[in-house]
Amino acid sequence: MLFSRFVLLASVGFLTLLISQQTDASVMVTVGNINNAADDTGYGAVGYEYRISATEVTNSEYATFLNAVAATDTYSLYDSEMSGTYGGISQNGSSGNFSYSVNSDRGENPVAYVDFYDALRYTNWLHNGMGNGDTENGAYTITDEGITNNSITRNPGATWFLPSEDEWYKAAYYDPTLNSNAGGYFDYATRSDVAPIAELPAGGINSANYGQVDGNTTAVGAYTSALSPYGTYDQSGNLGEWNETIIDSNRGIRGGAFNIFSTDYLSSSFRYGADPSLVYDMEGFRVASLSSPASVPEPGSLAVWAVLGGIGLCWRRRRARK
Repeated sequence: MLFSRFVLLASVGFLTLLISQQTDASVMVTVGNINNAADDTGYGAVGYEYRISATEVTNSEYATFLNAVAATDTYSLYDSEMSGTYGGISQNGSSGNFSYSVNSDRGENPVAYVDFYDALRYTNWLHNGMGNGDTENGAYTITDEGITNNSITRNPGATWFLPSEDEWYKAAYYDPTLNSNAGGYFDYATRSDVAPIAELPAGGINSANYGQVDGNTTAVGAYTSALSPYGTYDQSGNLGEWNETIIDSNRGIRGGAFNIFSTDYLSSSFRYGADPSLVYDMEGFRVASLSSPASVPEPGSLAVWAVLGGIGLCWRRRRARK
């Protein structure tokens, strides 16, 4: 269900109070400090202020979306794996009258088994005011040709969207108070240059859900003290997260996941991609937004890097549904 949250956080540098707007994306934190420099990986520079959800999109939030737009589920926004071990949503009824319910004690866990286009359609729904049910136009124009060519990019004037790689990276790792307030980057999204400890929540200030420590996803924000400098949770661990970046024929993912053992996947230096039309048990997403869309330049060309591999990523996937 739609709700507003007001969350008082302990001071993490310059951040003290986060106040949400009524959205289907939980608490939004503001990422300012415009025109910051990129770090030595080449990522993180953003020349405008934006907001990003403090947590990954949850099963409850995604079920609200499904109930609004997927009575027929023309675009396969629901996957049957969502009702399984790593999911949290059940589909009820028959096509034309589908409804969706959240499984017991899984509402605040991040939604998994969403492909890249599911995430874009969710942001289109937010962009369109959650009212008209149009998932194919808005922040992104989704066409068969665009899917086939992996060429869909953010439209000018988008107010809700999937984060770009730079937007995601800055929210996770950048701290304007480092280096005598000149700004700088941490290696991990827990305000640390040391890899987080894999331990059960709530853990400490440098803890995360990875390495099968829990055997499943944990509720978003469960690691209450392990925040990024801007106040986001789980950008190191829980689920890897889609971003807009095109990487060969794939789309970018960052952040590591509950079932990854290598800390490399949690670090700022590691990026990888996956087939945008496939769903995975270890991939979810968070959203970003603007209060002033005119402040953002039109999307430029996206960096194209080869997919990194060879570190033993053990994930389960299903065939393309789009």
